[in-house]
Amino acid sequence: AEPAAARPAVDVAACAASLDLAPLVEQLRTGDFRAADQTTRDALIAMAGGAATERGYVYWTEARKLPAADLAAVESLWLHYSDGKFGYTVQKDVWRRQKGVFDKFCDRVGWTTVDEATGAPRKRRWFGDSEFFYTVDEAPKGHLPLTSALRGTQLLKALLSHEVWETDGWQSEFP
Repeated sequence: AEPAAARPAVDVAACAASLDLAPLVEQLRTGDFRAADQTTRDALIAMAGGAATERGYVYWTEARKLPAADLAAVESLWLHYSDGKFGYTVQKDVWRRQKGVFDKFCDRVGWTTVDEATGAPRKRRWFGDSEFFYTVDEAPKGHLPLTSALRGTQLLKALLSHEVWETDGWQSEFP
């Protein structure tokens, strides 16, 4: 298979999204998954509307109402440029296989590490020097995009259970 970074940029005009996805396309196409991860969080905030933009994050209750076309477009790009390794639907599959147990999900997608001082498992940190993986080769399946659970796991659950994933119509194949 052709490496994702060697693929031509997706024609974002073909996406049904109301967002400007050009920056996300370029970040994913060039393998800058760290920047793409932040751009995805910013896109979710923009999709959620003015109150989310003002506060700088999405409430889980807003996640259920994110525009399906926008969310589907973002997901299709992640799947396309990661060769199916990253995306919310990949995470949804892992979540289902781990029976919705957050700690097991975190273990499976690589969001857990071992604390060097105590030897106890703990969640990876993304503030300061991020402990997450931002390459297709290094990261486990479903590792990206990251979703904060600082205010609980409801946002992740709401994203993974968004109604758009219940149909096959959301999927876009790009040239």
